[in-house]
Amino acid sequence: MQSRDRLIVAIDRSSRDDILRLADALHGVAGVFKLGLQAFIANGPAIVREIAGRGEKIFLDLKIHDIPTTARNAVEQAAAGGASMLTVHASGGEAMLRACAISDIVVLGVTVLTSLDDRELHEIGFSGTAVETALRLARLSVRCGLRGVVASPQEIRPIREACGKDLVIVTPGIRLDGRTDDQRRTATPAAAIAAGADYIVVGRPITDAANPRVAAQAIVDSLP
Repeated sequence: MQSRDRLIVAIDRSSRDDILRLADALHGVAGVFKLGLQAFIANGPAIVREIAGRGEKIFLDLKIHDIPTTARNAVEQAAAGGASMLTVHASGGEAMLRACAISDIVVLGVTVLTSLDDRELHEIGFSGTAVETALRLARLSVRCGLRGVVASPQEIRPIREACGKDLVIVTPGIRLDGRTDDQRRTATPAAAIAAGADYIVVGRPITDAANPRVAAQAIVDSLP
């Protein structure tokens, strides 16, 4: 992949006009656009079809977590609607993950949200650390046939070592200037790629910049 292909820009907006404006501004400098719950709930599947119809790759970040049949149906609809990548929660369990492992779309198992730390994980019932939990869920995702996982910068190396070079690792929690916002486990773009991530997800440092295209290009240029 070229460096630009590794950059996923999270367009967390409600307004269709704002989403399309950012997609236009970043055309050719970002490899993938991520649409999450905010954009999807505000605009429905039409926004996915519209941007995909322009030839862009769409990462639909819905973090599906449901019974196996419902989850699989949702994955199939996402693929039919033009998404290239889609998230499901790896904690949904083996039956759900196997049901979601279809070949028409890159299904990614979300391991541990980057907004959580070890203390919060323990509060919701996980006994291990974030690294241990993410590694266990990554192995489960691979065993169930998923092609990739979402993991924070701190879990990239252990997951790569345990799951091999073919697993797609998508890494959010990318920050440039020491700000963390609501992320807890972060790294710079270059550090995440150097650790073994295939893709990095960057949102506000690009979309809130005075010139999003310049901000995105600077990140691309910084990648090893």
